[in-house]
Amino acid sequence: MTISLSDAGKRYNRDWIFRHFTYTFNSGNNYAITGPNGSGKSTLLQAIGGAIGLSEGALVVSRESSVVSQKPEVQSSGFQVRGLAPADHENLYRDIAIAAPYLEVIEEMTVTEFLAFHQTFKPLLPALTIKEIVAEVGLETAAHKQIRYYSSGMKQRVKLAQAIFSDVPVILLDEPCTNLDNAGVVLYQQLIHTYCKNRLVVVSSNDEAEYGFCKERINISNFK
Repeated sequence: MTISLSDAGKRYNRDWIFRHFTYTFNSGNNYAITGPNGSGKSTLLQAIGGAIGLSEGALVVSRESSVVSQKPEVQSSGFQVRGLAPADHENLYRDIAIAAPYLEVIEEMTVTEFLAFHQTFKPLLPALTIKEIVAEVGLETAAHKQIRYYSSGMKQRVKLAQAIFSDVPVILLDEPCTNLDNAGVVLYQQLIHTYCKNRLVVVSSNDEAEYGFCKERINISNFK
């Protein structure tokens, strides 16, 4: 899968978050978006995933022989589609998983229930059962406890589980080690090494521990 942005820009009111951003993200490669706090790393990450519309430029997502494009002039109608079934653009979310501090989990559920619910609209990796996934992220002793009783670090492990173990070609991670202790950071790095090969991974972060594995690095400050 390939995601390309061409002369892309995003602004809120009169303030440009980034401009003239041209870049191609390819499956099998890992990318880091770096820059000062408040510089727009999260905004760019969301734009890459098609979660927010661009103010200028274009976003093109290619998978095999299919192409989906988004341009500012058609934001009101969402994605334009070429070479896909008419409604296929509505299923783009199936190709992308994201973990971010501003995304919440359903705290009234247990982690087992949450992953089972998540699996109904975005399949999990077929090689593992939900029980095995829960064990992989170190939550087996809390598997049947409501998430609202979890610590912040445990909740972050849930977020990483639903993203990394989704059977998708693209993983977007925004400050993925938020609230994790040292053991949690090591776990995160192991999950990336084991389960993210041959996928397209983009990490938004200022922490080398979170993006040290990324071979390509983008400083958002260069696109102001």
